[in-house]
Amino acid sequence: MQTSVFFDGVCTLCNRGVNFLIKHDKKGVLKFASLQSEYAQNVIPKALLDRDNLDTIIVYTDGKFYERSKAVLKLCKVLGGGFYVVLIGYLIPRFIRDGLYRFIANNRYRWFGRQSQCRVPTPDLKERFLE
Repeated sequence: MQTSVFFDGVCTLCNRGVNFLIKHDKKGVLKFASLQSEYAQNVIPKALLDRDNLDTIIVYTDGKFYERSKAVLKLCKVLGGGFYVVLIGYLIPRFIRDGLYRFIANNRYRWFGRQSQCRVPTPDLKERFLE
């Protein structure tokens, strides 16, 4: 089963997150696309994608879209193994999890920086990217 991960392509923190996911995705089921990509713009429902504020990660798996903290928890489930321990996060009310997520998202450029262009995958990782 393929899982699609949509991320802010100019966010340094988000790109580090993609590198982390690629490294730990032992099954090779994760595929990636930036939120800025034409592919994402055509696939993600308009209600989930604010083109002026790309401050969330969106995951598509099991025929559903997930965003913010729920997307992160879904990714931990997909990665499996020791990442299952993070699923304890479901015990924290979503408004608290998403509040923390928004706090980090609102400060990510200031804390981690911003790239001048979206990530371009290396030839050996090209098949992991949807566009």
